[in-house]
Parts: sequence; C-alpha cells; structure tokens
Amino acid sequence: MAKKPENKNYKVVAENRRARYDYAIEDDLEVGIILTGSEVKSLRNGQSNIADSYASVDDGELWLTNAYIAPYDRAMFSHDERRKRKLLASKREVAKLWNATKREGMTLVPLVMYFNDRGLVKLKIATAKGKKHHDKRQSEAKRDWGRQKQRLLRHGD
Repeated sequence: MAKKPENKNYKVVAENRRARYDYAIEDDLEVGIILTGSEVKSLRNGQSNIADSYASVDDGELWLTNAYIAPYDRAMFSHDERRKRKLLASKREVAKLWNATKREGMTLVPLVMYFNDRGLVKLKIATAKGKKHHDKRQSEAKRDWGRQKQRLLRHGD
C-alpha cells in the first residue's frame, strides 16, 4: 500500500498541555477562528499562548477570551494581543456547548490551536469538568505508574 504524503501545511501553533491535568475532558470540537492579518502572520511565526484562555457562549455566539497572540512587528495596523476572538461553529454546536456550560456546569477549554491541511487556523476546544485535588493526584499516580512500567519493560529489571 502506498504511504500517504506528509501534509506540509499542518502545524501546531499553541497547545494547552495543562488542560488535561486540570480538567476531565468529556468531548472535543474543532472550530474556526476569526483573525486579522497581523494575527495570522504572528501565528505563522509561532508566537502565541492559549494556556490561560477559555471559551464561552455569549448571545448565541462562541468567543475565545484571553488567548495571547504576539503583535507582528512589521504590521502596518497592529492588533490587541489579548482581545476576544469570535469562534466559528454551527448553531447546533453552539447550542450544545451552551447547554453543557449553563445546565451541566462544564467549562469550555481550548486544547490546541493549529493550521489545518488547507492552511486555515483551527482551534480544538473541549467541554470539561474541573478536577478536584484528589483526582489530580490519581492522574499523577497513573502517569507515574505508566512511566515506571515502560522503564521496567525497556530494561527488563
């Protein structure tokens, strides 16, 4: 069978690695994001951070709040680094996210911001529940056991 050619346009720009530690991820969704030209140029340089950001549903629209995209130094018209950015999703998906946040008490957490195979910026958001302290300890113990198991299998001790 022929091997698929590697996609040159796909590039992870920012990743929220702490989200899987702090939250129990229930479901994830890929959404588009509305950006200005200088923001896209800055993202192509890899200058962004979504670790402290969150998504919310306001007036039937999905918004990304507190995501950092560095200013592009050669832009004629610069952008605000931490402005609210509108996310693109269907009405049905937005309604489902609204139900999850308002009725079920869940949080919308951004996981990864990336350029897809067509070169468009996409954001993967997840509906999640916050973990308690004992849940975090349990996750940490599970991760440590996985590492120890791999070490034992590798060395055969």
